[in-house]
Amino acid sequence: MFWWIVGSVVALVLFYLAWTYNRLVSLGKRADSAWSDIDVQLKRRWDLVPALVETVKGYARHESSTLENVVQARLQATGAGTLAQRGESERGLSTAVSRLFALVEAYPELKASQNFQELQKALTDIENNVQYARRYYNAVVRDLNTLVQSFPSNLVAGAMGFSERSYFQLDEGERAAPRVEFGGAGAGAGSDAAAQAPTSSNPAQTG
Repeated sequence: MFWWIVGSVVALVLFYLAWTYNRLVSLGKRADSAWSDIDVQLKRRWDLVPALVETVKGYARHESSTLENVVQARLQATGAGTLAQRGESERGLSTAVSRLFALVEAYPELKASQNFQELQKALTDIENNVQYARRYYNAVVRDLNTLVQSFPSNLVAGAMGFSERSYFQLDEGERAAPRVEFGGAGAGAGSDAAAQAPTSSNPAQTG
């Protein structure tokens, strides 16, 4: 009877260790995949910004300071390294692009051009996709960090080399996703607590 109890306890411990390890691995891979989705969208925006600047320049060449701000913000975004730097630089790029779209309101011909409208729609879609992907990534990171911090799963995490991950912040100290207005077309906003991926329901410091 004694050995049966000991065997049962050992089996339960081994089961818990295996479950915790597999959970950590799964969350880590999901976090990597979610970040990859964000990175793809951000790089799509980087690719569209030069075309936007050139289009606006064709109608409003004398608005050089606003155009230069967008160019510089894009340069900072592409050169950012850490996750915190990425969040700060991407926020700066969103602000610069928003100001550029606000400027366009004074140029009816530019606002009505098909090329500009297509760029505006593409950038707005990207902004929405980034917000959805960011909320999912932060939800996965939240779950991963909870396992890494909590006892006794923290023992497994420490032994296996798992550590906390940083959240992707797009607005300092704000949990809700920032809303970026693109000529009246607002980017989607939402709470990081919503763990919903763009295409399916999924469970990741916040932003």
